[in-house]
Amino acid sequence: MITAIIIFSIFFLILALWRLDYAIYLLIAALPTYLIRFSIFGIPSTLLEVMILITFAVWFFKSWLPSYKERKKNNTTRIPYPFSREIIALIILSFISVGVSGFTTSALGIWKAYFFEPILIFILVMNICRDKKQAEKILWSFLLSAFAVSIVAIYQKITGKFIPNEFWANAATRRVVSFFGYPNAVGLYLAPLIPLFLGWFFSSPRRTTIIKTLKKLLIIAVIVASLAAIYFARSEGALIGIVVSLLVFGLFAGKKQRVATLGLMIIVIGGVFFFAPTKNFVLTKLTLHDLSGQIREQQWKETFQALKGAKIITGAGLANYQATVAPYHQAGIFFNSDNISNFDAVTWASSTLRIKYWQPVEIYLYPHNIFLNFWSEIGLLGALVFIWLMFKAALIAYKTFRYLNKDNSPERYLALGLMGSLICIFIHGLVDVPYFKNDLAVMFWIFIALIGLMSITKKEA
Repeated sequence: MITAIIIFSIFFLILALWRLDYAIYLLIAALPTYLIRFSIFGIPSTLLEVMILITFAVWFFKSWLPSYKERKKNNTTRIPYPFSREIIALIILSFISVGVSGFTTSALGIWKAYFFEPILIFILVMNICRDKKQAEKILWSFLLSAFAVSIVAIYQKITGKFIPNEFWANAATRRVVSFFGYPNAVGLYLAPLIPLFLGWFFSSPRRTTIIKTLKKLLIIAVIVASLAAIYFARSEGALIGIVVSLLVFGLFAGKKQRVATLGLMIIVIGGVFFFAPTKNFVLTKLTLHDLSGQIREQQWKETFQALKGAKIITGAGLANYQATVAPYHQAGIFFNSDNISNFDAVTWASSTLRIKYWQPVEIYLYPHNIFLNFWSEIGLLGALVFIWLMFKAALIAYKTFRYLNKDNSPERYLALGLMGSLICIFIHGLVDVPYFKNDLAVMFWIFIALIGLMSITKKEA
């Protein structure tokens, strides 16, 4: 495998030297290649990481250094990056968290994969993909990637093949995983892309050529395939995130869309509350009374117990959550799957029932809540900075939408789609981990870069 990786890296380097923008598009389309793992002189790495480092190195020596020398010669300065303060704060705070973990190899690996390298991609997109055509090619790259992930997932649903877990592969309990090792990864990857694709779809002019019509049909096809893949993965958090983001999109997109969205909301809410089985299902999910919700609540309790004393400020440190929460971990929970009244008293009175309703719970890598995830990894201040970054980026996307809306520019929908992507990440993140994974971290910073580019374009207009 190492030989194949070396050959690919050489060809990728040639591509980057020839067309750096093409290298970025290929990198984005191939985000799941973080799954191809290997070691270089004992240092763990991934194929995605190799592509990031090659691309950044080529840009740095081929473009940045010459332009820096030119600016120094002419005594000129460049415009600072959007979100530069937040980026600097996150880099510093995340590196401090490496120290909190004792500068372990795993902590350094998490830092470079989830903070340092994704921010390199942010810098690359900001510098190389500045015009509209290049930004659209980024969307094409995401579309190709989503299509590949969705098609594999749909094939798994039909055949049951290439699903590593027997329980998930079984026809009665089937949950697809696509290229990934677990079902929720499908939702984590595809869900934020759906609002973006929807914004891209609406940003296309109404009067179009056959080619543009085919483009719009392809976008819709990938959206449908992505939704199907998420549904087949049974990623409920992702579906809720999509619903909320699409509702926001519909309410802001325009008068017709707003009326249609409000009408649909009334119909759906009425149907839910007047149809008892659906009402009970929705309330069970929203109040976290299902098994997944109960496990999440137990995780959060243990996390709050673990983040005491100095750890309130510092967190557990990067890659140190499991060790920190272990002393506070409860091996399992009693889950009232049959809705027995007075469940605690009844269960404790019967050893048979205790065995029946006992649900083992493992120590997960993260607390499965976006704020707690960052708090445990990079401290309380780091969590606040990240949440602020998300809010600021969403607000800038909304302001860009309002600005473009004055001129009735079709591009306003793309800004709204990017805002929807961040909303989807946040909503899904209330019960999952939508950032701490190689591909998701890179995707997030590409969204931030696209919002930054649109805000710069607005200022220059």
